[in-house]
Amino acid sequence: MGENIQIQNVMDQLNKWLIKLPQEFNLMSEAEVSERPQPHKWSRKEILGHLCDSAINNLERFIKIQYEEQPYILQKYNQEKWVDLQDYQNASIEEIVLLWSSLNKRIVKVIATIPNDKLSYLCDLGNHQLMTFEWLIQDYLEHMEHHIHHQIL
Repeated sequence: MGENIQIQNVMDQLNKWLIKLPQEFNLMSEAEVSERPQPHKWSRKEILGHLCDSAINNLERFIKIQYEEQPYILQKYNQEKWVDLQDYQNASIEEIVLLWSSLNKRIVKVIATIPNDKLSYLCDLGNHQLMTFEWLIQDYLEHMEHHIHHQIL
């Protein structure tokens, strides 16, 4: 495993969020994290739960893409159903933060062990849209930060 600046930056950002995001949630009341801005919009708890679901699905992808046939075909998942069926709205924020933290610590460890030559492996996003494994890792962080900046903080 050689030095890859983009991947190192992703790991650094994930590690930063592993410290900052739990601190931010500790400053919010249960009412604040449970409030839905509109009837069919997710609460902050549900958004963090969605990020847990994203971590679950991407952790699996980050492992499988390293050994499955290329290009690796990404399986879609129904985000609305995952959030609903996991019932994050009725879970404690402590449980959701712990789950999110544990999953992302594991993701950082997995990313840290990916050999540089595997970062160019291709994944099929659907409609034969091919992207690299490195792009997928960076997209994971960008997706997370989008939700954090626009819906949580």
